Amino acid sequence: MLKVGLTGGIACGKSVVADMFAARGAHVIKADEIAHRLMRPGQPVFAAVVAAFGKEILRPDGSIDRPQLASMAFAASHPRVAELNRVVHPAVVAEQDRWTEEIGRRDPQAIAMVEAALIFEAGVRDHFDRMLVVTCEPEQKVERLAARLHISREAARQEVDSRSRSQWPDREKARLADFVIYNTGSLDETAEQVDRILRELEREATEWRGDNRK
Repeated sequence: MLKVGLTGGIACGKSVVADMFAARGAHVIKADEIAHRLMRPGQPVFAAVVAAFGKEILRPDGSIDRPQLASMAFAASHPRVAELNRVVHPAVVAEQDRWTEEIGRRDPQAIAMVEAALIFEAGVRDHFDRMLVVTCEPEQKVERLAARLHISREAARQEVDSRSRSQWPDREKARLADFVIYNTGSLDETAEQVDRILRELEREATEWRGDNRK
């Protein structure tokens, strides 16, 4: 089984690429969806986040208002993203590791791919056999985030800048990656890169022994 980390900056197209791999047979899990599940009422992470950020992050139904939490974590005047990561990341990483091990037990030649924004930043690169980075032009990030959130380009630019300050530059991630997908053109062009990389990952997965990292 080959463990693959898929990462990249905000609005670079990580989820689109992850969905392409999943549609082609790779096992894919998304760290953001894990975090969302772990922050539901009754979960230990929920209690820890509320204790750290206060009840003002709660909706009337008692669930965490994730946009409000993000607003507090990435506030320009007093960013608290490192504090949020300290609370959430250990539980998310533990769940990712549990999931990849389960995939390996079910299918020893599987490709188990984790899509996560902060693999390098969280210091968990060594949890993966291969790293894949998705990147695009800075202005494309602004355009895509504005379209996705239905906000102005200026608001999107501020959000991209705010989130990027807590992440490594794309060029640094790409330098350390085994594979890079340049999501700068059409979806068909991105899909061609996915197909090429998937063939290589499938080849490696059939030969992998877990102790022969290159």
